Amino acid sequence: MSDAVVLLSGGLDSYTAAAIARAEGFRLFALTVRYGQRHLRELESARAVAAALGVARHVELGVDLSVFGGSSLTTAAPVPKDRPIDPAEIPSTYVPARNTVFLALALAWAESLGAEDIVIGVNALDYSGYPDCRPEFLAAFERLASLATAQGVGGGSRRIHAPLVTLTKADIIRKGLGLGLDYGLTHSCYDPGSDGRPCRRCDSCVLRAAGFAAAGIPDPLVLQ
Repeated sequence: MSDAVVLLSGGLDSYTAAAIARAEGFRLFALTVRYGQRHLRELESARAVAAALGVARHVELGVDLSVFGGSSLTTAAPVPKDRPIDPAEIPSTYVPARNTVFLALALAWAESLGAEDIVIGVNALDYSGYPDCRPEFLAAFERLASLATAQGVGGGSRRIHAPLVTLTKADIIRKGLGLGLDYGLTHSCYDPGSDGRPCRRCDSCVLRAAGFAAAGIPDPLVLQ
């Protein structure tokens, strides 16, 4: 069994990507980053998801990107709601270089473990237009990983797995349900209420709702 480091946010996508990797035979080491996000409810979901997946180890690492600002997810700036989602537009919820930072942290842990595989649940089809969710970004980082590590220089390979990158949200949900996932454990909202309930109006809530509707399956969070 090979080891893989999976970036686990507690959201629907990262849960599904991790489950796919587990089904492919990887032993999972889950990394959740506390980056100063306003939606800390996702950390509770990440813990629940990690437990459900039976990961070998779950690390929560604090790297506070809110000190830089630049995003409505890490500041008091309003989160966009009730708007048409245009993937050609980069919204204020984009956190500058977030996935680059996250993948670098995952790479450091992977090298320490002697693991060659990193799993990330990015999607470039039903998404909010983030530049660091695109296949060309992932390919570039994979190349960087081969140049920036001792194992890479020594001839070892580095693989970035993004099994959801070209799937629709509905296809992701169908895939996860086929793997027996409980999406009631997950959290997707950018701006949850004080009780942790999703706003159902931000981009992430809208995309999630559309995915479940297209899949013809009720969202378990709506039923709670």
